[in-house]
Amino acid sequence: MGHFPHLFSPIKLGSVELPNRCMMGSMHTGLEEEKNGFIKLAAFYAERARGGVGLIVTGGFSPNRAGRLSPGASMLAHKSEIEKHRLITKAVHENGSKICLQILHAGRYAFHPFAVAPSRLKAPISRFTPWTLSERGIRKTISSYGRCAKLAMESGYDGVEIMGSEGYLINQFLSPSTNLRTDQWGGSSENRQRLAQEIVREVRNATHPDFIIIFRLSMLDLIKHGQSWGEIVELARALESNGVNAINTGIGWHEARIPTIAMMVPRGAFAWVTSRMKSEVNIPLIATNRINDPHVAEDILADGKADMVSMARPFLADPFFMAKAKEGRSEEINTCIACNQSCLDQIFNRKTASCMVNPRACRETEIQLLPTQNSLHIGVVGAGPAGMSAALTAAQCGHRVTLFEKSGEIGGLLRLASRVHGKEEFLETIRYFNVMLAKHGVKIMTNTTIDPANAHLWHVDRWILSSGVKPRLPEIKGLPHPLAVSYEDVLSGRVDPGRRIAIIGSGGIAIDVARFLMPFERSFDETWGIDRSLEQPGGLKTTSVDTYPGRHIYMLARSEGKPGARLGKTTAWIHRLELRKSRVQYFDGCDFLEIGDGGILFRKGGEIVQLPVDQVILCTGQQSVNPWASSPLPEGTMVIGGAHKAGELDAARAIREGMLAGSSI
Repeated sequence: MGHFPHLFSPIKLGSVELPNRCMMGSMHTGLEEEKNGFIKLAAFYAERARGGVGLIVTGGFSPNRAGRLSPGASMLAHKSEIEKHRLITKAVHENGSKICLQILHAGRYAFHPFAVAPSRLKAPISRFTPWTLSERGIRKTISSYGRCAKLAMESGYDGVEIMGSEGYLINQFLSPSTNLRTDQWGGSSENRQRLAQEIVREVRNATHPDFIIIFRLSMLDLIKHGQSWGEIVELARALESNGVNAINTGIGWHEARIPTIAMMVPRGAFAWVTSRMKSEVNIPLIATNRINDPHVAEDILADGKADMVSMARPFLADPFFMAKAKEGRSEEINTCIACNQSCLDQIFNRKTASCMVNPRACRETEIQLLPTQNSLHIGVVGAGPAGMSAALTAAQCGHRVTLFEKSGEIGGLLRLASRVHGKEEFLETIRYFNVMLAKHGVKIMTNTTIDPANAHLWHVDRWILSSGVKPRLPEIKGLPHPLAVSYEDVLSGRVDPGRRIAIIGSGGIAIDVARFLMPFERSFDETWGIDRSLEQPGGLKTTSVDTYPGRHIYMLARSEGKPGARLGKTTAWIHRLELRKSRVQYFDGCDFLEIGDGGILFRKGGEIVQLPVDQVILCTGQQSVNPWASSPLPEGTMVIGGAHKAGELDAARAIREGMLAGSSI
């Protein structure tokens, strides 16, 4: 418990005592729909239970067919499904934790033609217009919640979490923006809250008194015409009187245009909302969103802002988060950096989730780091994300490892990325690798170049080449030119651009460079218009907040379409809003003619444009760096990461390839 006495103090939810105040929050993994996915889910949850989390909440399961997120999505509505759920509850209980099933009805967020909602209003994030629920349909839906909870109890779950936030069905009934009904289920706040209260009563009546009921309450809708704070407090009190054991904080609807879980959101940014509710109810309140460090969790609890904390993605990143914190090894925690690349972005693309910094997440039955029977001396060339991952994994499997890096420090492109405002969390990944490489005895040789001429001097048994990438110089007349520099020159600080800048490119690196050059002088709340006074329904300020750059930034793209078109769904829209707020001028469909002393000349739509700038920053792709490209590879050498393939390179692919290489020797 050491430095975290509040985090590791016990707490009761109803009559059930938990050993600590940390809950693993709900997250859909995609395993729920995979063939034999429940076997993998059992292994996934068992490892987190073994890692010391006090309570686990599953991904969302629909109580009926209409409520499924998509055709074939997970639900718990029939006794025939109990057996596979018992695989999960048995695995969790055998490893010392409690587990609740989340009941989630998608409402108008359902991605199928049978979606239902309080009113026939299409969600901006779905192409299906929902059917209006009839009175009979509402009653059947309430009954389906009770049936789902009863089946969960019979499956061995310790309780349920009722999803009443994030813009799903219950939240749609609560908000006047989506509930246009004039019957007893709409209009007044009392009527709009009726569904939530009747569902809770139905669930309580269908289960035994010791069964935990958590309600995820939208405390901050972050949409226009959302709930008022008074209505939210009124509902919280009603939930308590109807038998809810704890209230989990919900922040923002999925359609809200405010970032709530991305990397640029400050840690613990929304704990103030939970704190505001503390004086209104007497049951435990759970704080959520961007809590990824035991020190942040401890501070929230110690300051009395919440009774528990919920962390979801941090347990993807490190299943032993709690054990490490309890044993005084918090520096060994593989911190979730909220990149969303391998978790939420994968789910939105209908793929199984994993984790950028922990590729074993949701692959526990497939990727196993087993001790080697033949310890070798492994040389890893390049200490970027792929090289660090390969070196650590090989060492964890029992090999002697030397990691060679031509620069003065490890981290590679992660270190460059960490210089961008809102991406400082990448330093946590470098910190983790630094700590763990030292713990497992990896010898790090910085300022050391390895090539075919000197490789034999190191007496290495097997080489892994992860020498990375370098910026690619495009074929534009006038290049190279003193006016044109690479993204690496700018992000490293070697070049300080002037006031008028043209960025060539519109992908992730180009957006990072633009964000690096933008001023971020206002607080997160001011930038995004969040109203902490909660005077406005939905928690939004009535006026928009724009930032104004000290520079004139132009972004020029050869291809047509929006900037960041290939970025993940959970972050691309945020970056586009940031570009718009900072008045970055975007030109797509450009035919670049020449870069010279006067700036950049390009053709767009038949018109020739001369753009006078102080600097042209090239974000035009990358090419592999491979010192052995023209020489025979030593026997058994593996080439990974950018050295293997520069195209479509990201840290998730690099770290995954590194882990697979290190574990395969």
